[in-house]
Amino acid sequence: MKLAVDAMGGDNAPAEIILGAIQAVKKYPCEIVLVGDENKIRDVLKEEPDWENLPLTIKHADEIITMGEHPADAVRNKKNSSIVVATQMVKSGECDAVLSAGSTGASAAAAQLILKRIHGIGRPAIATPIPTSKGVTLMLDSGANVDSKPEHLVQNGIMGALYVEHVFGKKNPRVGLLNIGEEETKGNEQAKETYQILKNMTTINFAGNAEGRDITEGDFDVVICDGFVGNVVLKFGEGLAMTILKLIKEAIEDGGVTAKLGALLLMPTLNNLGKRLDVSEYGGAPLLGVNGYCVISHGRSDAKTICSAIGAANDYVHSNILEHIKAALDTELLATGDKG
Repeated sequence: MKLAVDAMGGDNAPAEIILGAIQAVKKYPCEIVLVGDENKIRDVLKEEPDWENLPLTIKHADEIITMGEHPADAVRNKKNSSIVVATQMVKSGECDAVLSAGSTGASAAAAQLILKRIHGIGRPAIATPIPTSKGVTLMLDSGANVDSKPEHLVQNGIMGALYVEHVFGKKNPRVGLLNIGEEETKGNEQAKETYQILKNMTTINFAGNAEGRDITEGDFDVVICDGFVGNVVLKFGEGLAMTILKLIKEAIEDGGVTAKLGALLLMPTLNNLGKRLDVSEYGGAPLLGVNGYCVISHGRSDAKTICSAIGAANDYVHSNILEHIKAALDTELLATGDKG
């Protein structure tokens, strides 16, 4: 796999992005093109004496799309921005996938404007893996589209199920519709209409409504929702996890010697638990529904997270998921008589 990495995107760019790329090419069978300001990239790389012997190259791009810019306008106006140049490299076939920890909106806009949507997909979706007590639940959409129609949620279900099957290796994954109750009659009109479509489908294993607590329980392999709800859920979960960790640390500090000794004895167990719950182990979320491989990482990504995201991109590309999605959508369109 050859990956175009937006070296200028993210709160910790370019240093942590580049360090993550260096870790990744030593760990995974991939080549990486670092896209961005060549001088700034070389300033970081010079700290890695043998980087020229690694499968790393540089593609100069002298513009950056910042978080405050309107995504679509910025993509159209900044043709030489790092995310646009990186996405163009996928379009031209020079690279197999693009990865960015920069503006999520800009990454999604670049993918839709340059790579275009897969035929039959109304709105692409960000599919975020969430650690659970039983493994991983894939939630989508987690921020690409704040307004979704029932048909878009159904498409999310199809794409999410295929991703879990072909990338995570989970056969016949259970798909849930995020709602305020288990009953079929619960929810707003969007949810109720989506439920009726899903329950009559034979192409996915629809397991009914999923409540918020079900996401982390792991009883569903895929949970679908619109991007507004998904993004709120994701950020609430991140905030809650950080608060709990902070409270645990404060309790240990306030508990005196006994608490500190107990924490020391539990350290191996806590470290193993932390690894299971660490979102940096998953690194990035694929943007499903565009005609190319695009992975979006958190804006606060460090080198470890970027390395993991590159690993996820590697699995994503080798799964050939785009062809599976296209085939499934063609089958669904034929079954419904929809001309797309």
